[in-house]
Amino acid sequence: MIIIEQFKAAPLSSSFMLASMLGFFISVFYIYRFSPKFGATFTLIFILMFLAAFISMSKAPVDDEAYLADLAIHEPTKHIRSRRK
Repeated sequence: MIIIEQFKAAPLSSSFMLASMLGFFISVFYIYRFSPKFGATFTLIFILMFLAAFISMSKAPVDDEAYLADLAIHEPTKHIRSRRK
């Protein structure tokens, strides 16, 4: 299929997933009390954001060095210097 071959997921940041989870809980427990329509709408939006982040996490390419550098956990230089001595 042509559509499946052309699909490429963009790498999304971890803060995007965190925002979607936090927004979901705020929508369900706080906004839904005051306005069920807005609560349901925001809940749906944050669920879609979470699904997009999950797809990005599992399907995004990480072959580029730029992506790996952004995702890597860097140690502070003072710890690296103390290990070399």
